[in-house]
Amino acid sequence: MFKWTKRIILSTTLSFSLLAGSALPIFPAASVFADADTAVTNKQNFSTDVIYQVFTDRFLDGNPSNNPTGAAYDASCSNLKLYCGGDWQGLINKINDNYFSDLGITALWISQPVENIYSLINYSGVNNTAYHGYWARDFKKTNPAFGTMTDFQNLINTAHAKGIKVIIDFAPNHTSPAMETDTSFAENGKLYNNGTLLGGYTNDTNKLFHHNGGSDFSTLENGIYKNLYDLADLNHNNSTIDTYFKDAIKLWLDMGIDGIRVDAVKHMPMGWQKNWMSSIYGYKPVFTFGEWFLGSSASDADNTNFANQSGMSLLDFRFNNEVRNVFRDNTSTMVALDSMITSTAADYAQVNDQVTFIDNHDMDRFKTSAVNNRRLEQALAFTLTSRGVPAIYYGTEQYLTGNGDPNNRAKMPSFSKTTTAFNVISKLAPLRKTNPAIAYGTTQQRWINNDVYVYERKFGNNVAVVAVNRNLSTSTSISGLTTSLPSGTYNDVLAGVLSGNNITSTGGNVANFTLAAGATAVWQYTANTTTPTIGHVGPVMGKAGNTVTIDGRGFGTTKGTVYFGTTAVTGSAITSWEDTQIKVTIPAVAAGNYAVKVAASGVNSNTYNNFTILSGNQVSVRFVINNASTTLGQNLYLTGNVAELGNWSTGPLAIGPAFNQVIYSYPTWYYDVSVPAGTNLEFKFFKKNGSTITWENGNNHTFTTPTSGTATVTVDWQP
Repeated sequence: MFKWTKRIILSTTLSFSLLAGSALPIFPAASVFADADTAVTNKQNFSTDVIYQVFTDRFLDGNPSNNPTGAAYDASCSNLKLYCGGDWQGLINKINDNYFSDLGITALWISQPVENIYSLINYSGVNNTAYHGYWARDFKKTNPAFGTMTDFQNLINTAHAKGIKVIIDFAPNHTSPAMETDTSFAENGKLYNNGTLLGGYTNDTNKLFHHNGGSDFSTLENGIYKNLYDLADLNHNNSTIDTYFKDAIKLWLDMGIDGIRVDAVKHMPMGWQKNWMSSIYGYKPVFTFGEWFLGSSASDADNTNFANQSGMSLLDFRFNNEVRNVFRDNTSTMVALDSMITSTAADYAQVNDQVTFIDNHDMDRFKTSAVNNRRLEQALAFTLTSRGVPAIYYGTEQYLTGNGDPNNRAKMPSFSKTTTAFNVISKLAPLRKTNPAIAYGTTQQRWINNDVYVYERKFGNNVAVVAVNRNLSTSTSISGLTTSLPSGTYNDVLAGVLSGNNITSTGGNVANFTLAAGATAVWQYTANTTTPTIGHVGPVMGKAGNTVTIDGRGFGTTKGTVYFGTTAVTGSAITSWEDTQIKVTIPAVAAGNYAVKVAASGVNSNTYNNFTILSGNQVSVRFVINNASTTLGQNLYLTGNVAELGNWSTGPLAIGPAFNQVIYSYPTWYYDVSVPAGTNLEFKFFKKNGSTITWENGNNHTFTTPTSGTATVTVDWQP
């Protein structure tokens, strides 16, 4: 059977108008592409998508017959700790009436779909339910308040028919609230395997859970191996748990989901999560991003390391914090906003894969009675035109307010398509598919002061220039603005909705203009790209034999060559080659990080760095070392003979620093690592203080990893 691909390009048409006293071409909206990189079938790349995060229970009740009965349900939704009736049929209804399509949304991030506990939990005299989806009991069954498996499949099919992807929330960190000494509290954190009980939190003879008390969040280790509040914390070093979650996610992948948002990644071992991601990428790879909550912190080295090493992206809290500071709270400046864009681009290996947002279910909503609507609209415009994958929290387009849980999770108040926020989103969201500068481009500051930020996104010959004046009372004269826009007059894509204006460029030099108080404008230029240019490679991690998708422009239609480092891949190992997308099989090369590039018609593309090739199938192994005493300032690290252990590096590729407080106590240290399955490992520990390295003596430690499941290897420090 041959593959027939339809590609439609509506060529850019120039019209002429007398503006600024001269006849210059006015560039209309971007060309419309029906390309592989923008298709709903592209599950690895979300650069061309806009995500809409919806709390399923709070959106729309499409099937009243599945509403919980009794005290768990409040039809008025005035008690926000109870179920309100929203379900997958409600989402289907809004997909079918084009609410999401008209808004420009191409991906729905829904609440965790799995079966949750049914018990009401009384906290301080108030009943609480699992309406949010985070109190799981069986990850292989659905929450009946949301619908059946058939309903879920209908949701997937309906969304795909409208060109909308579906992302599920997934929380493998824990089950539900439990008490160590009271089996009658809630449902005792019980975990079920498609209806069969695996075990509960108390009398946990199979060691499915951690029993180390609640976390005080003082250290990374404390947050991983202790309970997140009173939630029964799962033990990922247990082979039953490891296998369970690899099997459970396959069930949802088989249903056709397009992405996964992983809850509480900060509170699970990165080694286990990397091993889990490897199994997903070897099965049915989908775009996956995790939640590493940063609170008000500007940055966190562990957060950055996770984004660069775990195999999944993150919700970009660094972006979120600065956008809220600048537009919502007025505690920072545009200069600081630009600095955040610059620093994150340097820190994140794949900055365009981080998911940007201005608020979500775990923080106060952006909109308050004190926050002017225009500031919200500007924050949306900035997010939709910046690097990363933008996510919009449900109801933002309706100016929904609410501080704290559960007030930030109120019922969807309206489905109006006439609000200014709806208009802003609907005009800017489609640019991610029609202008690759918005989807893939680099960012360059072009004009700035404390209140005004003009930045340019550029990819090949495609350009977008965005200007924002957050000062709501004072306009600003913009002079000396230089851009990559070719000569011409450019309409504001927002058509003046946010008080923007048209501009005229002469060889990239923009004629002086006044940016109105509170104005935001977007100007763009699109052109066909004839030189091969990579915009995205996904997934960012895999083993030999896995399929990788390369998206971009200008690849042509004739198979060329894909390079992983210096290794050329040609012929049948390239399973698909289109002008905007290539699918290629990872070659059998040494594990490590590689730069990927494409050669088409004798022309080399840009390189896409930091693609990780694994040694093979992965398992999670806990490495434990006894009697490793250290002096002040020293930490303990692990290295060994495979890439996953750092290939004997004592630098950034080494594993650590190791932990020594919760599962084991100093001078015993431990760390959970993703390593190749069924492999003979050689390894050693070393102490590090700055640049000073102290190796343990003796022969290399050895260990043969299991072919599946998890393991623990314990050794003594060799003095």
